[in-house]
Amino acid sequence: MSSFPCLVRLVSGSGQVRYRLGERLVDRYLEFVAGRCRPNTLRAVAFDLKAFFAVTGQPPVDVTAADVFEFLADQRGDRRVIRLADRESGLSARTIARRLSSVSGLYAYLVAWGDTPVRVNPVPRGLMTRRQGGTMRSRMAPLVRVPRTLPRILSPEDAGRLVGALRTHRTGRWCWACCWPGCAGVRCWGCGLRM
Repeated sequence: MSSFPCLVRLVSGSGQVRYRLGERLVDRYLEFVAGRCRPNTLRAVAFDLKAFFAVTGQPPVDVTAADVFEFLADQRGDRRVIRLADRESGLSARTIARRLSSVSGLYAYLVAWGDTPVRVNPVPRGLMTRRQGGTMRSRMAPLVRVPRTLPRILSPEDAGRLVGALRTHRTGRWCWACCWPGCAGVRCWGCGLRM
């Protein structure tokens, strides 16, 4: 019985946090990510890869596009229970898209590295549509549609609390300039607002 994927968090003497999953290729990729990303991003990538390999049950060199679609279906979860916020089931579309991005990043790294049996990224970029003409990119639909959400408008009380929490008066004035509707940077000088 293999211990892969087993997520292990290691802290070096200098305080740097590293993650291991127990498979040489994946651990090498996590070292690569650790040198280029913030700690929270590294933790998210490590956990996403753990989730992926726990669902597929395959070593990294044996993963196919069918395994990716199986993972996608598993992440969507039980279709009988839905969230009221977006009327979807399973994990949110943003989480699934992030996990697919982490897996795609691993395989892009393995393909670019060149010394592995992996020659092609098993994560599809999208699905072809029946749309005619245009570029290849315009004829592709994403695997996961992430909804675009609008920002929430602050109430006057919330805006006051936000400005009150700022440390300096200068920062507070910048914040008020952004909160005032229709107050462009040029018009701020006319309002008597000095930055």
